[in-house]
Amino acid sequence: MKALITGVSRIKGIGFAIAKKLAEQGADIFIHSFSPYDSLFPWKTNENEVSTIISELKKHGGSVEHIEADFNRIEAPGQVIEAAFSAYNNIHFLILNHAYSTTGSLSDLTAENIDLHNNINIRSTLLLIKEWSLRFQPSEIKGRVIMMTSGQHIAPSPGELSYVASKGAIHQLTLSLSAELVQRGITVNTVNPGPTNSYECEKHYPELYDEVLKHFPQNRWGTPEDAANLIAFLASPESQWISGEVINSDGGSHY
Repeated sequence: MKALITGVSRIKGIGFAIAKKLAEQGADIFIHSFSPYDSLFPWKTNENEVSTIISELKKHGGSVEHIEADFNRIEAPGQVIEAAFSAYNNIHFLILNHAYSTTGSLSDLTAENIDLHNNINIRSTLLLIKEWSLRFQPSEIKGRVIMMTSGQHIAPSPGELSYVASKGAIHQLTLSLSAELVQRGITVNTVNPGPTNSYECEKHYPELYDEVLKHFPQNRWGTPEDAANLIAFLASPESQWISGEVINSDGGSHY
């Protein structure tokens, strides 16, 4: 098994949890990161974080490769796919965990902000899938495309309009991409992990943490491992009859 996972730059993030879970199951891992994006947020990343991630993944015995790329650049998706296939000859699982997200009211909205969200969240996703599908070689291990969305289709998210629009596109693309690829034995699904405490929310945003916690029937936030467990299942042979679905994995919060 060989997996390409985008958006893996933080030990506490969903991307690392996915990579770790698949590495534990014997997969060779190719990770993408773009650390400058994380530097915009309170949790940030340190300069050695990706190196630490690679070291942790290698403990499970498989190969680990890495590339840094800015998906706002038109050529970046093709370069990432080319690098992954050069490293491993084939990639069975394409897991698109990267995202660009900023907040601001409608009056703050700019064309540049809309374009950044669309370029990174929509354009790069489509180009990554296109370039991967052209190179993917069918084998006994079936192809999997797994995208990530958020809960904007469940409840409104004022102040995140550009992000909402871009994630809405991912939601709507899921079914049509599945129809394009499923005859090749490739399933396409999208995961909404719900509110996930991948950035020490209780430390950086304590009021938000407490407010969101009220909506969880199980009295806890989601963890990166919750998302990783579902994604590992969707990558497995047991999931072969599931395609074109947006799966809410939010502990019943629907928030």
